[in-house]
Parts: sequence; C-alpha cells; structure tokens
Amino acid sequence: MLISGHGSNLRALFAACAGPTYPAEIVSVVSDRAEAPGLAYAQAAGTCSAVIAHQSRQAFAAQAEALLRDQRVQLVCLAGFMRVLDAAFVEAWRDRIINIHPSLLPAFPGLHPQSQALAAGVRFTGCTVHFVRREVDTGPIISQAVVPIHPDDDEASLAVRILGVEHRLYPLTVRLIAEGRVRVVADKVEIEGWRAPKIALQNPDSCW
Repeated sequence: MLISGHGSNLRALFAACAGPTYPAEIVSVVSDRAEAPGLAYAQAAGTCSAVIAHQSRQAFAAQAEALLRDQRVQLVCLAGFMRVLDAAFVEAWRDRIINIHPSLLPAFPGLHPQSQALAAGVRFTGCTVHFVRREVDTGPIISQAVVPIHPDDDEASLAVRILGVEHRLYPLTVRLIAEGRVRVVADKVEIEGWRAPKIALQNPDSCW
C-alpha cells in the first residue's frame, strides 16, 4: 500500500485481512511521509514498512519498484497517497494499481472533491475505486458507492460520511480482485457474478 496520511482506509483493509476467509494480505506499506500515522500503525502491526522521502517522481518510482518486487507485491493499493506517480511506473504496474477517490468519477476529480460536489449543487456524490492510469483520477472504474448530500453539509461533514463508505467499498473491491473476478476488457471493468442493483435512488426521496 502507498499512503501519505492517517491511513483510515489502510486500517479498514487491515481489519478485513484479519478475517479467516479474506483472500488477500497486506505485505508492505510505503509512505512518502515519515510522520504519517498510517505508517506507525503498519509498523505496530508488524508489517514491512518503509519511507521514501519526497524527491523526483522517477527516483521515488525506482525505490518503490525495488521494494514492491522484493516483497512480491501483486496489487498496489493507493490510500490517501498524495503524490502523482511516475508514468513509467504506472504503466509497469498497469491494471495492478488501484486508487480510491471520494467522488463518483469521472465527476469531481482532483483535490477537494467534496467541495466541488457542494459547489455544483448535486444531490448525490460518493466514492470510486478504479485502476490507475497516467492521468490523475482516471482509469477503468471497478466499484462505486453513492452518498446523499444533506442540506446542512459542509466539506468536513460530507468527507466524514463518504469516508465511512470508503471503508466498506475498498475491502470489498480488493476481495473481488484477489478472487480473480475482476478483469479489464477494452479499458472497462468486467466483474464475474456482478448484477446491477434493481433499486433507484432519488434525493429528495419524497415531496408529499
């Protein structure tokens, strides 16, 4: 996993991996910040961890590549990782790097997506897990979860509610990948056994 901060999605994945039937494990955690709380959590859990300090994208990629290969990593999960990865690194790990973003991509990519959603006046937002491509917050979408926007929401309250959903969506998505049920076809994701939900959501849910 690559992280930069608190590591709440990292903790959610650690909790999922502790389950006896979960088909994946976290073998390495890399942070670009030595003071990242998520890194301390990984160290306390006894997981291989490392700091690759801020430097050029190419230098970071070279060190990360060596560490990931050494640990025989099969899937790289970005969880609050706040750096743009080197394009060559992304291509080398094509369809083996995933990211979670707090909006319903392709809407509201980049920084402060919660504020973007509030400014746009949309009724719903959410989170998206996607395979990583060279362009920021692009790539085949694997899974999404929808979060309603409340009339009294601000950026902070909306971010908290989205994050709670992220903690469920990310482990589910990693499970699907680890079980071999996810594949990319013509740059779109197909999931074995997936069926679209039959219900529709609306906001407001009634006017009478």
